[in-house]
Amino acid sequence: MRFCVVGAGAIGGYVGAALARSGADVTLVARGAQLAAIQQRGVQVRSPRGDFSASPRATGELAAVQSADVVFVALKAYSLAGIAPRLGPLLQPDAAVIWAQNGIPWWYFQSLDGPLAGTILGSVDPDGTIAGSIAPQHNVGCVTYCSTEIVEPGVIQHFEGTRFTLGEPDGSVTDRCRQISAAFTAAGLKAPVEPRLRDQIWLKLVGNVAFNPITALTRATLGQLGELPEMVQLLEAIFAECAAVAGQLGISFPVSLDRRLAAGLKIGGHKTSTLQDLEAGKPLEIDCMTGAVVELADLLGVPVPHVRTVHACAKLLGQLNARQLTASG
Repeated sequence: MRFCVVGAGAIGGYVGAALARSGADVTLVARGAQLAAIQQRGVQVRSPRGDFSASPRATGELAAVQSADVVFVALKAYSLAGIAPRLGPLLQPDAAVIWAQNGIPWWYFQSLDGPLAGTILGSVDPDGTIAGSIAPQHNVGCVTYCSTEIVEPGVIQHFEGTRFTLGEPDGSVTDRCRQISAAFTAAGLKAPVEPRLRDQIWLKLVGNVAFNPITALTRATLGQLGELPEMVQLLEAIFAECAAVAGQLGISFPVSLDRRLAAGLKIGGHKTSTLQDLEAGKPLEIDCMTGAVVELADLLGVPVPHVRTVHACAKLLGQLNARQLTASG
């Protein structure tokens, strides 16, 4: 089984290095200083589970996906519409594409019954560009519980989490998911195959919607959010609003939301990916999280005033940050 990781940043680089260390055939697609460092020195991973390094093939050419049986896409959600028209024609007819993005995935309403079957959310797939570029048979969902950060080009700090839950959009348990799971397991990662992957998507999403934009707005770590009772109350309100939307979509949360909130705050000094992006001067991944929940709430007639307010604030923060970067560049 040949793997290609598109977007070998913090998550993609970690997954690619883990697979390569286990002997899997892996090619990383990266760019800039990260690509140069990987080509020269490989990927160095620092982790409380044990440091390691690996030297998979690395290229800046997307054409590398042409030889892959499995393509692991670890780009930010806002980057997918730009790359999908180029990615789709390069895929082998039977290639599996694992989408490892935060938020509501662009394929969410594929192979799904109900009043919103086939819906394309503008917040995650503007103009339907991604859905029009990637044939449905390629898609494999993925819910990522893994905290990593690039500390310097080619060097990835792994903080915690090794779980990459997989699932087919139609809920079937296929041979390809079993084979991918086996390869991930051999690489020291956890990759259960979940028939009800959307339940897992929402379990992670409620945390992303509450934690990510607020940490960017306040510059707080996850642990610091729990220091102020009023902030905890806000987080609880956001969780409740997300749960109301999820309930209209038939979602059953695998664990209680109280436990999900406590687990997020317990992480302590970790900075969310959105705060990391803000500090690094990168665009903020907001629309696929708060934006998607607001869009779904409007479609379903569910009031989400707290989510709507946080989304507006975070959206403005992202615009101001981008404007400042343009002016300084």
